[in-house]
Amino acid sequence: MTEQPAPPENATSAEGEPGAAPRRSGLRNPQAAVRGLGAGTLALEAIVLLLAIQPIRIMGGHLSGWGIGAVIALAVLAGALAGMMKRRWAWPAGTVLQVLLIACGLLHWSLAVLGLIFGAAWAYAAYVRRTILG
Repeated sequence: MTEQPAPPENATSAEGEPGAAPRRSGLRNPQAAVRGLGAGTLALEAIVLLLAIQPIRIMGGHLSGWGIGAVIALAVLAGALAGMMKRRWAWPAGTVLQVLLIACGLLHWSLAVLGLIFGAAWAYAAYVRRTILG
């Protein structure tokens, strides 16, 4: 067995601390990159939710006033969370948002479909976050 050589004494990590572990990714600021991915996912979700109201009303015809209010509330919540991705609780809150959107499938089936699509996108963003940040 061959031993791996130890890093030189003057080796520094991404944070500039001698002897600390090097960065896991090649990104200069991995936290900002992951926040951007989460914020972009939530912003896209907010836009799609707002744009989906009219086609659901025209084609499905069964989206009530409560359903429209719920979609608008979820879109506003997604937009607000997109702006708060620096907060520690924003990622779990984004997961709750996806569950709420799937639950809105009780109001109209297409909302459950959107919830599954964006739930998968959010799960992928969480996977990337876990991979990059460790």
